[in-house]
Amino acid sequence: MKRALVPGPKVNAVVILFMVLMVFTPIIVRLLERNDLLAPARILAYVGYIWMGFLFLFFSLALALDVYRFILDAVQRSFNADFSLLSLSKTQCFFVPLFLAVGIVIFGFFEALNIRTERVIIRTDTITPKIGQLKIVQISDVHLGLIIGESRLRKMIEHIKAEQPDILVSTGDLVDGQMNNLSGLARMIHDIPTKYGKYAVTGNHEFYAGLKDAIKFTADAGFKVLRGEGLNIPGVMNIAGVDDPTGKRYDLTPNISEKAMLSKLPREYFTLLLKHQPQLNKAESEFFDLQLSGHTHKGQIFPFSLIVKLFYRHINGLARLGNQSYIYVSRGTGTWGPPVRFLAPPEVTVIELVHQGKGNYQTDPKKNT
Repeated sequence: MKRALVPGPKVNAVVILFMVLMVFTPIIVRLLERNDLLAPARILAYVGYIWMGFLFLFFSLALALDVYRFILDAVQRSFNADFSLLSLSKTQCFFVPLFLAVGIVIFGFFEALNIRTERVIIRTDTITPKIGQLKIVQISDVHLGLIIGESRLRKMIEHIKAEQPDILVSTGDLVDGQMNNLSGLARMIHDIPTKYGKYAVTGNHEFYAGLKDAIKFTADAGFKVLRGEGLNIPGVMNIAGVDDPTGKRYDLTPNISEKAMLSKLPREYFTLLLKHQPQLNKAESEFFDLQLSGHTHKGQIFPFSLIVKLFYRHINGLARLGNQSYIYVSRGTGTWGPPVRFLAPPEVTVIELVHQGKGNYQTDPKKNT
């Protein structure tokens, strides 16, 4: 796409320096963070990651306009028609995506702060009449760190506490980057009351941040980290969890078959599987009732969701896998990279497991609040 404007040499120099700085932003941010220079690291992170989000939107919109112009030109040539009123000049093709991208970034910044509560009701005979109903709250992809800090976490906790969960689960990427100054955040999560406990699995960012420190933080937050293991809450349900596949690259993941792990759990109970990435194996789906996953963020910024869809069959919401198994994929509670969300708002998920008579197994539609 040709430039619509021709800036002078000084402007060019400033633009080039800015571009170079933005390219190396992730590296510079990590270096500043490791040296406890948190204020400049946070400022640069905001500027750099918002810039990346803006660039993605600008080029996506510019590409869409180029496709529009190509189709319009082809139609005009094919039908010998004059659609000049519908055409856009080169200057317009620059400024239209520019202003739209700026507008979407501003909207998306505030959208990322607006956590939604997603509700799913599953009626099943594997929840006993004595229990009657279980409320599981899921958080995922919180990415606590430079950008997602105390104020954002406090809002998330308000949503969780309002639901009075029986069980709280985290499906990975609870942390992001250095954890030197996150101990206070762990205490905030630890103080969330639950009836049957908190359970978590690793995501890819737990391995990037440093597995030992990430697991310690998660444990300090009150979670039992499930790494290729399952357990039975007596008289209630089964919960199992596996490491993110990223751990295999570092040889840090237990070499345990999911099928073997799940098959050891008592079948008369509802079995919940926690798995960061929404990857599925038909041979294993018969051994769990519901898989909770995250990772995809539903793309976080549309149209990136179209790319994510190429890698994962399920990128958002509830889907049925068989006669008695489901997967739910969270859009995530925080953000990664740009603190922006567009057409993929953050969520805290509430799953209600309700006792239903023998032979009945169904879901009710989701409700957003």
